[in-house]
Amino acid sequence: MTDSRTAPYASLLLRLTLGILFLAHFSLKFFVFTPAGTAKFFASLGLPGGLAYLTMAVELVGAIALILGIYSRIVAIVLIPILLGAIFTVHGPAGFFFTNPNGGWEFPAFWIVGLLALALTGDGKYALKPTPFKG
Repeated sequence: MTDSRTAPYASLLLRLTLGILFLAHFSLKFFVFTPAGTAKFFASLGLPGGLAYLTMAVELVGAIALILGIYSRIVAIVLIPILLGAIFTVHGPAGFFFTNPNGGWEFPAFWIVGLLALALTGDGKYALKPTPFKG
């Protein structure tokens, strides 16, 4: 049975954690690898370099939306393809364990599970703009 008193706080914690993770991954691409370097990396994978800029924009906007609680359930679903792309292009070929060279796919897959859990549980406490439908 779900504890209706604490479940909204669990969703809040999950929402904030996922948002901070996306903000960290955006920051890595922006400040460390640089946007141009990230675009070159995407191109080295056979992807359009411009997709790097779109990915970074989705990560940044998605991170902010999750942290603030703006349509979190929808944003969680929208962010899943970013992680699927990471799994199928970089982390999948590296194997399961994230400690493998190039990082395996276990962490991005677990991250997807967290996004699905947030989409199912809802926005949680202190959401600025809760998703308009109830689950």
